[in-house]
Amino acid sequence: MRHIMSPLDLSVEELDQLLDLANDIEKNPEKYAHACAGKKLATLFYEPSTRTRLSFEAAMLNLGGSVLGFSSADSSSAAKGESVADTIRVTSCYADICAIRHPKEGAPLVASMASSIPVINAGDGGHQHPTQTLTDLLTIRSLKGRLGDLTIGLCGDLKFGRTVHSLIQALVRYPNVKFILISPEELRLPSYIRDGVLNKQQIPYKEVERLEDALPELDLLYMTRVQKERFFNEEDYVRMKDFYILDKAKLELAKPDMYILHPLPRVNEIAVEVDSDPRAAYFRQAQYGVYVRMALILTLLEVKVC
Repeated sequence: MRHIMSPLDLSVEELDQLLDLANDIEKNPEKYAHACAGKKLATLFYEPSTRTRLSFEAAMLNLGGSVLGFSSADSSSAAKGESVADTIRVTSCYADICAIRHPKEGAPLVASMASSIPVINAGDGGHQHPTQTLTDLLTIRSLKGRLGDLTIGLCGDLKFGRTVHSLIQALVRYPNVKFILISPEELRLPSYIRDGVLNKQQIPYKEVERLEDALPELDLLYMTRVQKERFFNEEDYVRMKDFYILDKAKLELAKPDMYILHPLPRVNEIAVEVDSDPRAAYFRQAQYGVYVRMALILTLLEVKVC
């Protein structure tokens, strides 16, 4: 039995196999329509979610399986004080595989240690979001044809953005990847990623504050929202929330083949007028999330489809 807590739980070879499977699912959905018949996915979401929860549920339904779970801590026995470990022990009696999102870093790991079914980390606080990273990698590879030889701009909340932290850790395993870190000083990348990953592995990067300074160099721009739920006070959030707004005028500085990604939801960091630009790939990215989660469920349940 295997769990996925981090994108690093998969080797580069396993990752490539997973992305190949996701591409095949995209091309041949009917081949996989009954692959998980009789299997159940539990979605234990202690935090609000639209894309992650619904894409997990869509993935299992597309595989012919079924779904059970809860969408907030208030609607579970967590409201009565039940521990994550006890919740997963009970869930293991009802389901074959579980996806868990929790506001506390490390909670999915605690669940995995008590579980008798595979557990997938669907996001834990500001720490990791491995299935979003798998989605991002599938999107990048599908759009650019490669995961190496890229200059990637990461813009916005790099301090609390778990999608950014996971993506950096995954991409540094590919050759000739360079990062441009675009953020205000207060939301810069935390030292455990900057020093523990980028500096330690001698990955080229630079930190800038102005989006306009970075745009001409980028092959990909990964936008993030400033996350209100991670701030300790309203005043700091209000000061930061509109620091970056990508609009058509700024996009004139970018390469014609640069793609824009965003884990969503967006607030106002990407103007609606950008949606019609062929470089805007964030809604395609959301669709790729279903394919990659289908591939992950099949892999962890060891279901082979001929």
